[in-house]
Amino acid sequence: MQVAKVEQSDYPELIEVWELSVRSTHDFLSEENILTLKPLILEQYFDAVDLRCIKNNHNKILSFIGIAKHNVEMLFVLPTEIGKGLGKVLMHYATTNLNTNKVDVNMQNTKALHFYQKLGFKIVGRSEFDGQGNPFPLIHMTLIDISN
Repeated sequence: MQVAKVEQSDYPELIEVWELSVRSTHDFLSEENILTLKPLILEQYFDAVDLRCIKNNHNKILSFIGIAKHNVEMLFVLPTEIGKGLGKVLMHYATTNLNTNKVDVNMQNTKALHFYQKLGFKIVGRSEFDGQGNPFPLIHMTLIDISN
């Protein structure tokens, strides 16, 4: 699996991956939440992070990660590709090549929380609200061991 830099021309495909992934893994978000976030992600958040992705042999994006200030700001995998190691490959790339050592996880997304813990991240704090001020608590995590 090759990790590639994302270009702005990839954004329409990225937002599709984001939406499919969110609908599959973030069942605590309402339809209104998703529709409110989608243009923000596409028009602002993608430009605010260093984006990398994994594509298949047909050049289709399967998963992507966004990093800012040593923090994983986004990691999304197509639902059909979850469990195939793409997230782990992107996280290894980010910790090894982009000096990433922090992540915030929605408290309701327990699978993501366990995923990051398996990779050596430990809980160091909590916020009652997400980055948009919504009442979706965040778990703050820091990398303590990347030997997995």
